[in-house]
This record gives sequence, structure tokens and C-alpha cells, in this order.
Amino acid sequence: MSIIYVYFTVFILAFLSVYTITPFIIRFAHKTNFMDNPEARKLHKKATPLLGGIAVFIGFFVFTVFVVITTKHPLDNAVLGYLLGAFIILLVGIIDDKFGMHPLIKLGGQLFSCLVFIYFNNLITLFGPFYITLPILFFWMIGLMNALNFLDNMDGIITGMSGILAIGFYCISFISKNKFFPSESEYICLLSLTFAGSVFGFLPHNFNPAKIFLGDSGSMFFGYFLSTMGILAGRLATKSMNNSLYYLLPILLLSYAIFDISLVSFTRKRDGRRISQGGKDHSTHRIGTAIGSDKVTAIIVYLINIIIVLVTIIVLKMESAKLLIISTVIFAVFFLFFGKKLDQIPIVIPENQLKSLKEE
Repeated sequence: MSIIYVYFTVFILAFLSVYTITPFIIRFAHKTNFMDNPEARKLHKKATPLLGGIAVFIGFFVFTVFVVITTKHPLDNAVLGYLLGAFIILLVGIIDDKFGMHPLIKLGGQLFSCLVFIYFNNLITLFGPFYITLPILFFWMIGLMNALNFLDNMDGIITGMSGILAIGFYCISFISKNKFFPSESEYICLLSLTFAGSVFGFLPHNFNPAKIFLGDSGSMFFGYFLSTMGILAGRLATKSMNNSLYYLLPILLLSYAIFDISLVSFTRKRDGRRISQGGKDHSTHRIGTAIGSDKVTAIIVYLINIIIVLVTIIVLKMESAKLLIISTVIFAVFFLFFGKKLDQIPIVIPENQLKSLKEE
């Protein structure tokens, strides 16, 4: 059986399975009172089920194992470690959603998840000695976990965006594939298409008006996926092109998520607010305020990420490191300009942040 046929089949099966099981997850969340209640910094007006991350994870886990079993790809330490790291971060998020969690304990869970992935995928010396590699990889992974957690503030935003980016990672691995790295390429293709199918199966339930939310378990799992794919795809592209500059590729591909957390961190710090405290001041909130529609905002974010994916694919296909640098700089300049414009849009500061500002 052709490996492409297997991947296409598993994409469809993952889509259909997650689409089908999500209503059962919704009912389970209602019965167990696993709900997200409205508050000042949130947009929804009524209690909404959480646990969406579980629905996506089930599809991702089951069909990743299915592809491994039905193809020649071994169920090796890399795959097992990847799935274990994903499960750990999902579990941390579930506990946080239900009971809340001290930030340091949450950070410890994120670090443990990262370490499991790094160890089982033989990445401890990716950039040289472990004392150089580990801080870089921890910063990248934990940064993106929290970036996706921050960006999960409007119906369907990170669900659709993550599915689009997963397709982008599939394209990167497919283009980078050559006779020297077939197993590594197929590994990334397997994870990317299984995740994309699962995410797009969840999207109809999560798009505005959402019947279920991802919760911290889902948003951090999405961040785990995107950050790890960035590491694996960057390594593959670098080896395939024999040029370390191709580690810029995942930075380019994930530039919107990086832009949003940078915008929020800068403006909150500048205005004397705590970075970790939620608020309606993300790029999505500002776009939504300007346009007046959450649905259109989601579509705009999708289109921006589609453009980024297409540019990334073209850059890789052209096999030009100079073009990669130029494209990365152009997007950096664009997001600086875009951020400056968004910063002029009025925002709503929650009462708890206004109170802390007065106290200071």
C-alpha cells in the first residue's frame, strides 16, 4: 500500500472520528461539570464545555498508532516519546482546567513534557552541548505552549490556525524528503496529517458559536505539537539543504503565534500590567473590535496563516537561504507595522487588572 494513500486515509479517518466523538465529549463535560464559566476577560456569555483537547488527542493518538501498525514505520522510542510527552501536557492542562494550578507547578509539567520529547527523540545535543541545546529547546517549546494558550481566546482561532500550520509542516517534510532521510520525513508526515485531520474534525464544533472549548489541555497540546514539529521539521530541512539557516523555517511558519504573544507581552509590560494575567488585548481581540465580527476575525487569521504557509513552501522549494532570510525579515517588518496599527485600537482592560494598576 502506498504511504501517500495511507496518510490520506488516516487524515480522513481522524477527521471523521473526532467529528463523531466530540458530541459525546460535550455531554460528558456537562455531566461532570467540566465547564468554562463567563467572566470579564472572556467573550462567551454562557457556560461552555471544556475537554475539547481530549477529543483531538484521542483522534491524534489512535490514528498515529494505526498508521505505525499499518506501515513499515516502527513504533520506536521517537514515536512513543512523542506521544508520552503529548499525554503529559494534556494531563497537566486537564488538571489546570478543573482545579487550577500554581504557575510553577504548571511550568514544571511543561518542562517534564519537553524533556520527555527531547530525550526520546535524541535532541539533547541538537545545537551543541546539552547546556546550550536544552535552554534553547525549553524556551522554544514552553514559549509556544503559552503562546497558543494565550491565543486561545476566540472561537475556532487556534483550532483552524493549527490545522493549517500542520498542513504546512507536512509540506515541509514532503519537500525535504530525499533518499537519505525517508524515515525522518515519513515520521513528520505521519504526525502532521494525523494531527491536521483530528483538528479539522474538531473545528465545526469549535467555530463560532462554539459548542465546546479546547481548554488549557487542548491549547497547550496544540502548542506542544507546533513547537515539536518546528524542531523536527527544522532539523530535517537543515539536513536536507545542508544549511543551518533553515532553522529559520519554523520561525517563519509560526510567526503569527510568535507575533501575538510578543504584542501582548510588550503592551502589557509597557502599560504596567502583569503579562500572565488574561485580558481582551490580543491581536484577535483588536482585529475583532475593528471589524465587529468574531467569525470574520477567525477567517482573517486563517488567511494570514495560509499566506505564511504558502510563502514558507515557496522558500523551501526555491532552495534559497537568501530568500528565506529576506522572507523572514519581511514578515518581521510586516508584523511590527501590523502590531503598531493594532496597538491604536481601544482595548477592554478587565476590572482585576485595573485594580492591580491602581494599587501599584
